[in-house]
Amino acid sequence: MARLHGFQKKELLSVYRNMVLTRRLDEKMMILIRQGKSFFHIACSGHEGAQLAAAYNFKPGEDWFYPYYRDAALTIGLGVDSKDHLLAFLARNDDPISGGRQLPQHFSNESLRIVSQSSPTGTQFLHAVGSALTRKWEKKKEVVYVSSGEGTTSQGEFHEALNWASREKLPVIFHIEDNSYAISVHISEQTSGGSVYSMVAGYQNLARYNVDGTDFFETNLAFQKAVERARKGKGPSVIVSNVVRLLPHSSSDDQRKYRSEEDLETDKKRDPILRFEEACVNGKIITEKEFDKIRNEVNNQIDEEAEWAEQHDHPPKSSALNFNYSPNPSPEETDFNEISEKVVMVDAINHALSEEMDRNNKMVIFGEDVADPKGGVFTATRGLSNKFGKDRVFNSPLAEASIVGTAIGMSCSGWKPVIEIQFGDYIWTAMMQIRNELVSMRYRSNNVWSCPVVMRVPVGGYIHGGLCHSQSIDGYFMHMPGIRIAYPSNAADAKGLLKAACRMDDPVLFLEHKGIYRQGFAATPEPDENYILPFGQARVVQEGSVLTIVTWGAMVQKSIEAVKKESIELGIIEIIDLRTLNPLDVDTISASIKKTGKVLVVHEDNLTNGPGAEIAAIIADRHFEDLDGPIKRVGSADSHVPFNWFLEEEILPQTHNIQTALKELLEY
Repeated sequence: MARLHGFQKKELLSVYRNMVLTRRLDEKMMILIRQGKSFFHIACSGHEGAQLAAAYNFKPGEDWFYPYYRDAALTIGLGVDSKDHLLAFLARNDDPISGGRQLPQHFSNESLRIVSQSSPTGTQFLHAVGSALTRKWEKKKEVVYVSSGEGTTSQGEFHEALNWASREKLPVIFHIEDNSYAISVHISEQTSGGSVYSMVAGYQNLARYNVDGTDFFETNLAFQKAVERARKGKGPSVIVSNVVRLLPHSSSDDQRKYRSEEDLETDKKRDPILRFEEACVNGKIITEKEFDKIRNEVNNQIDEEAEWAEQHDHPPKSSALNFNYSPNPSPEETDFNEISEKVVMVDAINHALSEEMDRNNKMVIFGEDVADPKGGVFTATRGLSNKFGKDRVFNSPLAEASIVGTAIGMSCSGWKPVIEIQFGDYIWTAMMQIRNELVSMRYRSNNVWSCPVVMRVPVGGYIHGGLCHSQSIDGYFMHMPGIRIAYPSNAADAKGLLKAACRMDDPVLFLEHKGIYRQGFAATPEPDENYILPFGQARVVQEGSVLTIVTWGAMVQKSIEAVKKESIELGIIEIIDLRTLNPLDVDTISASIKKTGKVLVVHEDNLTNGPGAEIAAIIADRHFEDLDGPIKRVGSADSHVPFNWFLEEEILPQTHNIQTALKELLEY
């Protein structure tokens, strides 16, 4: 049987059909945009050869895929139906990629293990590393594919991913599709030496391939070698495919503004479809007539499928808020069975982690300095790597985006990462991963994918930590849809909430005030390993009938002290410890305000646009007629927190600030 570069005619015809199918999808979608039937498109044209060469070497449904928005041909090669592409492009209810929630070309297919992709460039690299780590732990010979354009390699997370993957010899194939333009910026203005291939030369255990991505056969050979190497456990590879971008960056772009006609014409001569046709005709394995037949069939197919897709309904408006959070029930509260008279908060956290690790053998803990002998800078993870081994409790690189990004990939692969961000003050480098990846995964995939990662984060001041070891971050995250937030004030609550978090189906931000880790006032009797405290269930610390204090975290104790220092008799002030900020226990707040008529919200975060402002707005909206006075707030001054302890005292909320607010409200 005749072959060309090892391919049978039947295989070559299939590759060609997928090439022209992808190209025709590009053409049809641009027509539909001009007809006002959709509003955005990112073309694959010019990249088809490289992507189909990649698809040919993987095992759909076994290997894992983190493509980028120009990878339409890859997904077609893996088995995604062209009808699915059209439903997604038209944002129809039956769109299996996202149910109309994502922009077009943001691919996802659970059965093929194509993980839902978002719009940021470069975040996917760390997800791939996370998935690859789980493949290694499970001793599977599965390989992880991740791709981007050459411009995205300027992102730091590309290098963070290469570092981790090469150090661990992970089975990741990094496919860099170099068409020379990051929108309008040429690679000569983007990359050192104008070469991604040269730039990545320093990583140990990393193989490199630099190929003509418009030549299907040359690119196929590179992928064949890289995938085989990965399956043998020899480590990751970078494949730089030099391709052409035959259409503008997107339907919103006009590349004639920054590219010459000569440049565009040169690219057209390297069209991978023309080069494939030429190789097959010259090799006397496929005729022009056979190619014409396929092109005509595909044109008719896409026209018919576009009409079919247009007949499908849009998503119902009533579904717009679906799947910001898991529809699965949260863990229920269990009985409090005491096992010791006293435990400090940091030890309660440690015990909760140990018990949940015993319960779930797919739970892993990692972050900076968390492994023994250090056991975390606050010792919250002390003894855990000795007990469970450094495959399950381990140190990460010093890179917060890496910690969150890899956790996303692990979670999508069926594991339960519980990560530590050493200080809340340093979470900001991970914000792209958190805001645009972690918390949107369920919503954007229409409940197909989820990332129930637990992020433990020490926060807060009063430790003379200065500007970058004193920050409160709860206000920022209360604004963010898709993430649950816990902020305990004592040891028992910390244990019960953390154990609940480890069993929940949503991402959780678990805030731990480092100033009360070992404080006696935050110590409590310790509940047993079965204790679960559900989110959204506030605690009434003390009952009262005249004024309500709503607070959480370290401010609970300061509120108690303020009431005592004012010598206010019992039964006057009601103190509510919220325990969680998302969900908020609005019912407990409401019941208290209906009884007291006055409310003071006390928190450590900045006063302006702080969490108290939102809580005050909710109260004003729902209980204006129940109020007998203004809603008052106590919070930090709108300032950075200085190191000098006398200056620090002026910025952070003090007991006397709460006392002053109490007196004003009681006298109103």
